[in-house]
Amino acid sequence: MTESIDADLVVLGFGKGGKTLAAALGTRGQRVVLIEQSAQMYGGTCINVGCVPTKSMVYRGEMRATSDGVAEYGAAVAATAQLTDTLRAANLNMFASIPTATVLTGHATFVDEHTVVVETDNGPTAVKAANIVIGTGSVPVVPDIPGLHDCPVALSSTEMLSRLPRPDRLVILGGGYIGLEFASMMASYGTEVTVLEHRPMILAGEDDDVAAAARELLSNAGIRVVTGAEIHSVESGDGAGATIAFTADGSRSTVVADIILMAAGRRPNTDELALSNAGVRTTSTGAIEVDEFRRTNRPHIFAVGDVNGGPQFTYISLDDYRIVLDQLVGSEQPRSAADRVAVPNCLFLTPPLARVGLTEQQARAAGRQLKVVTTPVVKLATVARARIVDQTDGIMKVVVDAESDQILGAALLCYDAHEVINLVSLAMRHRITASALRDEIYTHPSMSECFNQLLGMLR
Repeated sequence: MTESIDADLVVLGFGKGGKTLAAALGTRGQRVVLIEQSAQMYGGTCINVGCVPTKSMVYRGEMRATSDGVAEYGAAVAATAQLTDTLRAANLNMFASIPTATVLTGHATFVDEHTVVVETDNGPTAVKAANIVIGTGSVPVVPDIPGLHDCPVALSSTEMLSRLPRPDRLVILGGGYIGLEFASMMASYGTEVTVLEHRPMILAGEDDDVAAAARELLSNAGIRVVTGAEIHSVESGDGAGATIAFTADGSRSTVVADIILMAAGRRPNTDELALSNAGVRTTSTGAIEVDEFRRTNRPHIFAVGDVNGGPQFTYISLDDYRIVLDQLVGSEQPRSAADRVAVPNCLFLTPPLARVGLTEQQARAAGRQLKVVTTPVVKLATVARARIVDQTDGIMKVVVDAESDQILGAALLCYDAHEVINLVSLAMRHRITASALRDEIYTHPSMSECFNQLLGMLR
């Protein structure tokens, strides 16, 4: 027998946008049902298999106290698992205090445009709602390489996070953000890392000088990066490990791995939702089509986060929540995705690479007259913080409109770049000039005070 629930709102997926929206409307007295497929994913990708555990592993790798990388790695995996367990429980308990909210665990599919059926351990439950928000996130892409699908040591980033013991040899298929972050992280624990990237360069969206600096950083960490790599096959070993055959620079080669990390990107998680039953349109990549208000072609159905095909960042999912909330409560000045300006991102290498806005190449292609500064961090004599923490590696670059003095973009490959980039983003959003940022008063010693000297070097 199928149980039935009538609700004001049903949310599919416990990710940042969905859970925040469910909590916000639940505390307003609306009847809310939050559906999550796995009990191991309460709180969403970020806290369970994404941002939080990866950055925990990065941090612990940077803080290694001994030369025993295998033991340090095992301890880091255990500490990270405890952290995510705590956050997962906190996210679930958040709804215990909301009497109008229900959390269901199980796989959900659409029956019609107002109803989903959830297959729970206690049997199916039909949930009918006036409004529906889909936030089912994304899943890893598995490259179509002979032998890869059946290889027992080929793992996704999710599987890699809990895999023990530490591999001695790791081959990463893909030199994007996930691949490079894991490369830097695993090298910090003493793993021999090879990255195979099919494009002619890594970080193709960056200016050549920034990409070169990042590649040098990886090389100095002992990471082998092979670009222009055409992978032919994966052959599993009789006992353990695998051999990857590839061609690069016209030469055919092989590399042996204890573990293969598949880091070829992620795609929207929509395959098993039966969206056709609700008449919801998707793109050729499986992303749910939405307008600037995150509304689908069905006016009462919204899609937030990775599943709508936008940038795959937790903070974008959070902004999607704000946009949808304004729609559902009838805000007089509703937010929209068109309002987003100067959204930063960060690749957590050691040190991290953070960027916002236009590259120099993009700005010149747009016909802008520019002032540009690019300098190695070690040459910024007034930035004592980098020397205090013994992290003077990296490069800083800022691109400024020569006529208006407005900052057009920045790339910061330096200690605390993930924090400092937010100042640049704030300046860009509120049209604070490069000169004003240059002449600000900053705490000392801090990485933020780099702008006093850095922006004084603009030419």
